[in-house]
Amino acid sequence: MRLTDFWTRLEEAFGPGYAASIASDQVLSQLGGRTVEQALAAGEETHVVWRAVVAAYPDRVPARLR
Repeated sequence: MRLTDFWTRLEEAFGPGYAASIASDQVLSQLGGRTVEQALAAGEETHVVWRAVVAAYPDRVPARLR
């Protein structure tokens, strides 16, 4: 998954403002206690980070974006 696709999906699932907050503020155990931004900056693959977001927020991410 391209990085631009990742951000598009995140914004579709959460809205632009909340997506930014999810990415910078929410620590996900699926990412080893890092935020989305930290995981991406550390070189984690976008599809791995996306799967972590889906696992953390299964009711927020529509099936078509999974």
